[in-house]
Amino acid sequence: MTPDRRPLAGTAGLVDPATYEEGPPFGLLRRLRAEAPVTWVEEPALHGQAAGPGFWLVLRHADVERVLRDPATFSSWLGATQVRDAADLAWVRRMMLNTDPPDHSRLRRLLSRSFTPRAVAALTASIEATAAGLVDRVVGGAAGGRCDFAKDVAADLPLLTLADVLGVPAEDRWLLFDWSNRVIGWQDPDYATSAAFDGTGGTAMAREALALRPAPDPDGRMPDPRTRAGMPDLYAYARLLAEEKRRSPGSDVMSILLAQVDEDGGQVSAEEFENLFWLFAVAGNETLRNGLPGGLIALLEHPDQLAALRADPSLLPGAVEEMLRWWTPVMVFRRTAATDVDLAGVRVRAGDKVVVSFTSANRDESVFADPDRFDVRRSPNPHLAFGHGPHFCLGAQLARVQMRALFAELLRRTGAVEPDGPPALLRSNFQRGVKRLPIRWAAA
Repeated sequence: MTPDRRPLAGTAGLVDPATYEEGPPFGLLRRLRAEAPVTWVEEPALHGQAAGPGFWLVLRHADVERVLRDPATFSSWLGATQVRDAADLAWVRRMMLNTDPPDHSRLRRLLSRSFTPRAVAALTASIEATAAGLVDRVVGGAAGGRCDFAKDVAADLPLLTLADVLGVPAEDRWLLFDWSNRVIGWQDPDYATSAAFDGTGGTAMAREALALRPAPDPDGRMPDPRTRAGMPDLYAYARLLAEEKRRSPGSDVMSILLAQVDEDGGQVSAEEFENLFWLFAVAGNETLRNGLPGGLIALLEHPDQLAALRADPSLLPGAVEEMLRWWTPVMVFRRTAATDVDLAGVRVRAGDKVVVSFTSANRDESVFADPDRFDVRRSPNPHLAFGHGPHFCLGAQLARVQMRALFAELLRRTGAVEPDGPPALLRSNFQRGVKRLPIRWAAA
């Protein structure tokens, strides 16, 4: 086993968020999978961030799965799951995303019970109706036209779905949009100060929360949104929403969650609800918001596959899985070694950061034949876009429903869809985001 922490040539760009405005460095990841599947990456000071201690980057599918299914060895709690060390570790450790069993297991059980068959059936029907309405809003009765698919279509579907899940009034949903932008896009100047919601038409809860929205400092920087102090408006809204739902519960998932009782007779605390609201409002929105335009980019870049899908709509469920593999919205996640461990020929020490690359694992040649090829008929397709192990994404089922519903409606209502300019990608080394995707279309 080797303790070699000398970074290989080219790895410096892996941590620079500006790299990803041109897309992930697939060629470098391919080379590293072959030469150093667990490789050391340094964390220099970048874009106003202090230098970090560096981390082991895990690139092969099997090794990523091993890390994610073993929380006793590779902990989410010790250093949380952000690649860069958290400025407010004591707080972020309280989020379900950053917990290990048994604490994680308790909250996950309560959440899983809240997604009752009745609630999921109602959400599915609502998603399909919303997708039809969004496509109709763009296509209408016109013979053709242009739009920004990322903004005009893809952004609103997860927002409206989340509003249903969280029981958030639809008129407040653009608060969710701003919160996601600020958290996921904090490295991108276009998103870091997002303020699409101005309170007009929103509820009293929204206006009360909006009054707490932080402002940029003299250098134009917002407080770190990954801390409690950086998102006072989100946490205030979550508190107000929980109070309202305890007074007047509805049929939404969050109302059901607040009424749940765990094995010890306890319920979700106010603090736990605030953190779960953060998780749903941000992660539940942003991943799908980027997976939808990412899936369309895949189809536009592979017109033969788009034609195959039009000719045989029954291919859509498999096509959605391939979109998720090929685009991979969440590119990396972190764990921290709880003990010394050997991983793919490398000696990882207790306390080391271990970062799994979903982007690389989903292009692993040992698992996916011709992995850079987009193939709507690919089967099997054991991609890791939703993670693996105890933290497998709770929203995976709803994300798939949303993607199938929107693409089914888009293909039904259009006879042709083509690029109308290059997409604009998010400056982020975490989320493979799409800020703009101009398209032109002709009606069916």
